[in-house]
Amino acid sequence: MSNSSPERNKAIVLEAFETLFNKRDYVAAELFNLVRSVPETLHYENQLIIAEGDYVIAHGRFTGMGRPAAWIAADVIRFENGVLKEHWDVLQDEATKAESVSGLPMFGDKFPK
Repeated sequence: MSNSSPERNKAIVLEAFETLFNKRDYVAAELFNLVRSVPETLHYENQLIIAEGDYVIAHGRFTGMGRPAAWIAADVIRFENGVLKEHWDVLQDEATKAESVSGLPMFGDKFPK
């Protein structure tokens, strides 16, 4: 029997992102060494997280990277027997109001300044 559930998987993903990107607790997340190479100012905000079976998709924003625009991300995480097994992401520069074809922000209810 699997020790995984969509709600548990979502909680694990949000805690992992908080630990890695905001707290920068590398002892707790030593498997994710790539995060050490990004600026200390990096910050992650989650807007939406959904789960279906062993998959979780998190829609969020990465700021503080020293880039002209924040990244809007869709992270796809696959669990196996309650353990995070795979991760993929899609990243896009956050559109300004002038760049938005729909007239809507990509994240939240306000455009970036």
